[in-house]
Amino acid sequence: MHNYFHKMMAMPRATSNCEPADPDNTLTDRLNTLLNSSGSGYVLNLCPSTQYLIQAPILFAAPNQEISTLGYPTDDTRAVLVVNGTVSNGIGQTTAVAGNCANCNGVRLRNVQINGARGGAPPIAGGANIEMGGPNSGQLIEFVHSYDPRGWSCLHVAEGSLNCNNVTVQNNDIGPAGSDLFQQWADGISVACQNSFVRNNMINNPTDGGIVLFGAPGTRVENNTIWVENNTLLGGINMVDVSPFSGDYKGVVVTNNSIAGGFASDPATGSATKGTNNEDVIIKIGIAIGPRTWFGPEYLNNVSTGGTVIDNQLTGAFSYGIAMSSATNFTVENNVLVGNTSFIGARGPNCTAGDPTLSPAAFVLDINNTAQCTTQSDFQDNTDGDSLTCILPPDGGDYWPFGGNPGSSSPPVSPPEASSSTTSSHSSNGTIVGIVIGVIGGILFVAFLAWYIRRWAIKRTADRSHFRATRQPQNGYVRSKE
Repeated sequence: MHNYFHKMMAMPRATSNCEPADPDNTLTDRLNTLLNSSGSGYVLNLCPSTQYLIQAPILFAAPNQEISTLGYPTDDTRAVLVVNGTVSNGIGQTTAVAGNCANCNGVRLRNVQINGARGGAPPIAGGANIEMGGPNSGQLIEFVHSYDPRGWSCLHVAEGSLNCNNVTVQNNDIGPAGSDLFQQWADGISVACQNSFVRNNMINNPTDGGIVLFGAPGTRVENNTIWVENNTLLGGINMVDVSPFSGDYKGVVVTNNSIAGGFASDPATGSATKGTNNEDVIIKIGIAIGPRTWFGPEYLNNVSTGGTVIDNQLTGAFSYGIAMSSATNFTVENNVLVGNTSFIGARGPNCTAGDPTLSPAAFVLDINNTAQCTTQSDFQDNTDGDSLTCILPPDGGDYWPFGGNPGSSSPPVSPPEASSSTTSSHSSNGTIVGIVIGVIGGILFVAFLAWYIRRWAIKRTADRSHFRATRQPQNGYVRSKE
């Protein structure tokens, strides 16, 4: 017993203390002083159910430091860091936490909330709610709710001098972010750090890109769910940027993600399959590949090269499910449509005069500048895939499929399992899966029932034999049978 208690006392324990928010006039300086003075491995514990009104970014200062809420809650009791610095003439604080210092290897941001506090105002120049990455490796961002950024993204993992490596972004709930008014957009998650992991994140109501990969060679993006409710989103997952890796997406894998466009606002009635959406909300491009899909001829002959996009699913209203233009050596296979979908939209005022815009469709590919790619068979070949985000959703009308408009705790579709199908799949998939599950369940039930009846019969026979044996006189002994 003595040894047991001795071992328990020797084990490291989380402190029971957390740093209070009051007095608020010293809050930002106190938090930064703790990080600056406490060295490597320091854990800054914030208090649950507490708001921290910060006037400047909180800065990681040494390797393996952590900022988290005491006890690691995952609900709304997570501490909230509120961006509260002044804004004047479009300039002011945009970032709550920064982990991109020259000595920030292995820092961790966990189980907190970041409120960018834009509050419907126009965006201002500056960084994201969270700025991580830089010349570092091994960082972790998990169980963080980042939303309403004043700047351009909820979370940015920067490339450093192309030497950022192996950052994990997982289990976060991201958004809303930005407005769908022209040039007032904001990203959900923006990643330029190579060999990173972006997984199991819920991204609700971004307006620019749900997940944007700035090259980020070697990065894996999987099991994320992206959906819209009251703002149109330009792109669900974007692989379009030339900078900073000159369009290099080698080793990037985008797989098992779910992307949901807009749905009809009201429940289905009668035999109708589509209805209206109160905000005319769509996702313009579910997955965008290649700079010309986004920027048109701005980057001339630059291309996105080397990525893999497989086993993703799309549901709801889009203009284009997957669009490819100016891409080489990509593999795009086994991506499917699930539930109810529609592909809608028409040329908007920002479309280039004289440049035709592709008709909305599930999978479109520009054959003029897309080469050496392996693609699924249901792509439509086209000869002009430029600037597809200029398209606008219909102004009303019964064009939106009936389906789920989810809350943040209930995404429209769960991240899919890998599929071997190479063609689009609609709502009949759910029926087939239900039948299969029902048949399996029935077989298991029958097997269990047969086993139970057999066991009961054997027990009953044994009980009768035992009863008869006890009613007869015993001569000698009976050898037991093993």
